[in-house]
Amino acid sequence: MTRPRIELFFDVTSPWTWLGVSNLVPLALRLGEEITWRPILVGGVFNAANQSVYAARANPVPAKEAYYAKDLLDWARLAGLTIRFPSPDHPVNAVLVMRCCVAMAARGKIQPFAFAAFDALWAHWRDLTDPAVLAAFISAAGEDPDMILAEASSAEVKAGLRANTEELVARGGFGSPTIFVDETDMFFGNDRLPLVEAALLRRRNGDAA
Repeated sequence: MTRPRIELFFDVTSPWTWLGVSNLVPLALRLGEEITWRPILVGGVFNAANQSVYAARANPVPAKEAYYAKDLLDWARLAGLTIRFPSPDHPVNAVLVMRCCVAMAARGKIQPFAFAAFDALWAHWRDLTDPAVLAAFISAAGEDPDMILAEASSAEVKAGLRANTEELVARGGFGSPTIFVDETDMFFGNDRLPLVEAALLRRRNGDAA
């Protein structure tokens, strides 16, 4: 029997993704599962598969917007996170930080880097378009900032990020975070993590349904 696998398609510029990632990592650890981190550009996903997001931003429903803010803070409190939303620059330009995620993933260092970037953006409103800000996170994860930032501009890393984004759309995804269990079982959002756990346990027990 193939060991269950978790794929996480993510963009650090989504506060709901920060919630999902912060809850998924301990879940996977508790179950003894590994996460395959797949950096994407969520704006590219929206453009291809979910343009309704832009219409909702342009014409928000006031009552829904007020509840959205409360709901986000309730989840953040439950997760023990500080999330200050929206940031002054929201939506944030994610290109550089997500390219760095691709480079860090190739070295097995994506989790500490991504966690630092999430916290910097959502708790402290740090500028993730600033290479100096990202350099500190790269160094803290034990890698050479100059090397990673140079790789972030390489054709290989650019192509990797684009390929991840296009793959998510091709597999039916429409936002971040999107989680797959055993390649085909898709879940979207922080609040679907109990379903992710249930799917992993079913497969562990030999039931793929």
